[in-house]
Amino acid sequence: MKTKDTGSDAKFASKTTTEKSPALKELFKDGIADLYWAENHLVKSLPKMISAATAPELKDAITAHLEETKGHVKRLEDVFGLLGEKAIAKKCDAMEGLTKEAEGIVEETEPGTATRDVGIILASQKVEHYEIASYGGLYQLAITLGLTDVAEILEQTLSEEKMADTKLTDIAGNEINYKAAEEA
Repeated sequence: MKTKDTGSDAKFASKTTTEKSPALKELFKDGIADLYWAENHLVKSLPKMISAATAPELKDAITAHLEETKGHVKRLEDVFGLLGEKAIAKKCDAMEGLTKEAEGIVEETEPGTATRDVGIILASQKVEHYEIASYGGLYQLAITLGLTDVAEILEQTLSEEKMADTKLTDIAGNEINYKAAEEA
């Protein structure tokens, strides 16, 4: 299928086949590869946030989520297996941008301050919201494509991402935001 604006082939063009919605399945697999890169990237990036954080409850929350994230990588490898595909990462520009933003916040805030911790929480929640949107959308696509086993795996990770976001909100609202408001 040609597009009129660019003349290039559409990446996920529908093809005539007996397989149910091949273009949609290709889009789904592309999304899984994107998340696989994102989760692997977080495994490398989260230790920087742990070392930059000051509040013990924030360090503990990020440390716990790092361990969960390693599990998310494994689950995505399981998804690739269920799809009969090799686990291949596709660079996720969104996650790269979010982690660069987080690193910028750390660089621009004073070490050991609640303000830095608030910045880390804000950056972390942006990451969580991206993951929630991605896992939620891919979960729905898995259901649509009849990939029940895959959907169950994605739903488990989606639930953990939502809990991580809630935990960050609680940490911010319980004390850190108030400490930051009192800093000069």
